[in-house]
Amino acid sequence: MAIFLRPIMTRMFLFMYLLGIMSSILTIPPYKTAHMYEWAPYELFADVYIISAIWLLIKGLLYRKEAKDWKRKTCNWIYRILLTVFYIATYILYIADTFCFVKFGSTLNPSMLLLIGETTGNEAGEFLQSYVTPDIILSEVGLIALVPLLHAASFMVKGFKIQDSSFKWAYNLAAGLVIVAVGVCVYLTFPNKKMYAHTMSLDTIGQVEHSLAYRPHTEMYQPPMRLAFSIRCNQLVAQQLDRLMNTIGKAEVDSCSVKSPEIVLIIGESHNKRHSQLYGYEKANMPNQTRLEKEGRLTKFDDVVAPWNLTSFVFKLFMTTYCVGDKGEWCDYPLFCEIFRKAGYHVSFLTNQFQTKAKQEVYDFSGGFFINNEELSKVQFDTRNGRLHVFDEGLLKEYDAIADTTRSNGLEAKGQLHIFHLMGMHVTYRIRCPNRMKKWGVGEYPNDTDIPPKRRKVLADYDNSVWYNDSVVNQIVERFKNDDAIVIYVPDHGEEVFGPGARHFFGRMHDAVINKRLADEEFRIPMWIYTTPLYAKNHPDVVEAIKKAAPKKYMTDALSHLLMGLAGIHTPYYNPRYDLLSPEYDEKRPRLLKNKTDYDTLK
Repeated sequence: MAIFLRPIMTRMFLFMYLLGIMSSILTIPPYKTAHMYEWAPYELFADVYIISAIWLLIKGLLYRKEAKDWKRKTCNWIYRILLTVFYIATYILYIADTFCFVKFGSTLNPSMLLLIGETTGNEAGEFLQSYVTPDIILSEVGLIALVPLLHAASFMVKGFKIQDSSFKWAYNLAAGLVIVAVGVCVYLTFPNKKMYAHTMSLDTIGQVEHSLAYRPHTEMYQPPMRLAFSIRCNQLVAQQLDRLMNTIGKAEVDSCSVKSPEIVLIIGESHNKRHSQLYGYEKANMPNQTRLEKEGRLTKFDDVVAPWNLTSFVFKLFMTTYCVGDKGEWCDYPLFCEIFRKAGYHVSFLTNQFQTKAKQEVYDFSGGFFINNEELSKVQFDTRNGRLHVFDEGLLKEYDAIADTTRSNGLEAKGQLHIFHLMGMHVTYRIRCPNRMKKWGVGEYPNDTDIPPKRRKVLADYDNSVWYNDSVVNQIVERFKNDDAIVIYVPDHGEEVFGPGARHFFGRMHDAVINKRLADEEFRIPMWIYTTPLYAKNHPDVVEAIKKAAPKKYMTDALSHLLMGLAGIHTPYYNPRYDLLSPEYDEKRPRLLKNKTDYDTLK
């Protein structure tokens, strides 16, 4: 029995467990609600015990203390080299993980691994000069680095050995307790390991992201798990990038009439239709868009749904010519911006979400990898912004700078496509509206007494973010109001905001069964098209088609076909059945939410 006690009495167990616990504590995000993974001490205990036992087994197979012949000496060297490599790699990984947390506010993630892969030798040198500074020793990184130093110093102390003695029964008792403890820890933490294995076995980055949206999902509580996950995510991304690369050059354009000289696409975020003044909400949180409708320039669409309630999934459908129900996958189809560029349009893309950065969640990594890839970005866009902003109004300044440069250099094309991708009402709502513009507070909701005051604050924050979003959208419209331009506003998906049947909840229920209530909150979205006076004068047929289409059923996976139709682009990848303004539009096409639930059959 005493043999089962040996793994726990090794230096490896002591220092690896200490390392893991310190990592879990030192990398807790600085948020009030953040905390260490509750099962970390127990899962780590089982993990380190098993690893120590494996190394003892390897030692038993290879290492002989009194090695005399060359074969045994060789085995001894192999064991020592393997063990040294293991220790060095482990400590470097933990130090690097903590370094990322200290310097970038996030532990190892897929985006960091992607950035490392794209870094040149010169860039690496500049990085080290900029970030590896003396003060790092006094941070959490220095505390983690103490563990290998203590480990090295421990070899100066003679190790404890289990000896045969009259206290052998005590060793056996202790070994029995250790076996029970390991068994209990394995049992309690097995669900997390199972979820991790499931996540690692998924076939696409979208599936990985979707699995992490469920509750509960796997907790990658240690750097080795995070590193393996990051490697897997980059492998999956590489597969889809390869397929997208194969579409480059295949986006044939037969002709283009440039029917709409200037097309502006505004992509919002997490916009609940029920909380939209434009659709009858009691709070005047969209005064500008409501005014444009009264002026007869804005036409709202009444029956529009998003195909997913995840930004990255929706964006992949927005940006390609693929529609739900087509053969293959989204990455097998050309990116529609490439088609626009081949048709002679100048394409500008300004996003306040999808910029590659070290501190990036999986959903942003999943949604933006094909946009931020250097080669694909050049294929899709003539100009794009280079940084993120605290508030969406920052995009307007970047657009103005880009527009001034384009005009001054004489680069204005006959046709122009401008895409604004806003942060909109993305959680957390309270940081989506500047304090100077906040209009509503807890006291503005006297009829919502069934919602606790703290939740009513969240409700007010959401309405304030809609109010601010209306201001930003209006400023975009103002920049084009004198041009021959058409403006389309569509959010990526909806959002739960303490709605009927879910007065306790805000956000999105990714793991819930899609019923009518959930679909109306999270998938049904506002959408409108605005035409400038000059555009209405030059294109009365389009204005008439917009008004006729307003009550029609529509799903936004077909957005690229609407845009190609407005541009007058003739290409094999344009399908008039998917074009909302085309006489051939198929309103009876099933609107499948998450590729499985027909919205029009929900009751």
